[in-house]
Amino acid sequence: MANRDIIVIGGSAGSSDPLRTILAALPHNLRAAVIIIVHIPPNSAGILRSVTSASSNLPVKNAEDGEAILPGQIYLAPSDYHLLVIKDKLTLGNGPRENLARPSIDSLFRSAALSCGPRTIGVLLSGKMNDGASGLATIKQAGGVALVQAPEDAATPEMPISALEATPVDLNATSEELAQAIIHFSAEPPGPARPLPAGVRIEVEIAAGGRSDTSKIKQLADASPLTCPECGGVLSEVRDSQPLRFRCQIGHAYTAKALIAEQRDSVDVAMRVALRIVEERAALVGRMAKEATKANRPGMAEMHEERASEYRKHVDILRTAILQGMEDKAPNESGSEVIDLEMRAGRKPKS
Repeated sequence: MANRDIIVIGGSAGSSDPLRTILAALPHNLRAAVIIIVHIPPNSAGILRSVTSASSNLPVKNAEDGEAILPGQIYLAPSDYHLLVIKDKLTLGNGPRENLARPSIDSLFRSAALSCGPRTIGVLLSGKMNDGASGLATIKQAGGVALVQAPEDAATPEMPISALEATPVDLNATSEELAQAIIHFSAEPPGPARPLPAGVRIEVEIAAGGRSDTSKIKQLADASPLTCPECGGVLSEVRDSQPLRFRCQIGHAYTAKALIAEQRDSVDVAMRVALRIVEERAALVGRMAKEATKANRPGMAEMHEERASEYRKHVDILRTAILQGMEDKAPNESGSEVIDLEMRAGRKPKS
């Protein structure tokens, strides 16, 4: 190819403004396709209207399964499907969620790196946790260009910070500077293709909806002592991956941060269920104490009241723990939980 002609952009919380800035700056004669994933809820109407209003020079459309990728066109991921680049065509995949998301930025970036190699420009914008970091590292590994919004310029800097930790990037800058960099790099010829690990192809196939089982996962990951919070299966640690990632035999995929977030939610739900049950038990035993008093059975009333009092103490402890857990949910991970997860998986934590 005469130029880099595949631009993949990923963002989440806080990415709307930088995305508008970038799209508004792209010229009408851009000789590259732009493929965008922004995390949206499964039943969302999507971002077609807002992106169309921001892009004054290039046409915008929702991606369709199997359509050819054309330069000068902006394609958007529909909700609840992975959007993949496979042999210069777009594929909508119904594979398992990755990093709690479908569409997943990592899945798009990984597929573009596999199919288009050095022709790919990857751009990661503002967002929570670290979807996209591993995929951007794969783009760089394939000889492509990696661009990241500067954390200080991002409304939610977790995703940019994670990308900078995962791989050396070609530019870490404001959204205005990223727009000019995209124009510059897309006009240049791509460099030589570089080989990728065989596991990249397997992960793209899983995202597309292909078969995932123990034999497939063994080709790219090693079993760990952790379990998948979604299906309860064994999680395997993906080899040579930054950031630390896991997959189960069903195909569910998590970075360490995403896994911690899912575990937190599971613990929170369990504690709230326990709180409701203990509250109901305290009310029921208290009612039994009143009935025993009315029946002139003071011994039984005293026994029920003691049990009710004990249950109320348990309620106070559970409620305090739940509130404390809510306070501990900071916008940015301190890193200690990720280090603990690395140690449990048998990996030496990064210094």
